Amino acid sequence: MVQKITKGIKIAVKTTYDGTVYRNNALHHAFSYYISIENTTKETVQLLDRFWEISDALNTTEYVEGEGVVGQKPTLKPDEVYTYRSHCLLIGSTGAMKGSFTMLQLNTSQKFKVSIPSFQLTAAPVLN
Repeated sequence: MVQKITKGIKIAVKTTYDGTVYRNNALHHAFSYYISIENTTKETVQLLDRFWEISDALNTTEYVEGEGVVGQKPTLKPDEVYTYRSHCLLIGSTGAMKGSFTMLQLNTSQKFKVSIPSFQLTAAPVLN
């Protein structure tokens, strides 16, 4: 599991490999990622939007941005945790993701960015 804390918001990421699927007449590797967002501050915050950079080992990069996550804009009170699952498809068998969430501190109406640490997507175990 990969973790990072930015401005009191802890992001933890876990990934799984889900096998292969065909999409647009091409074989893709399917990955699930589980994101845990923990508010370790004393203020209530809301997740407004997300930004992802998804890199494939075959040197393709995709950028994804939009409102909320999985159709929601969760509000987290102090010490609350919000967890969700999403997925991505890669043509190559390995890749990486990183990004950020834009959060809103509800008391002050201040927006701030929370870093999502880079994490690996790997179809097969890497041997040392």
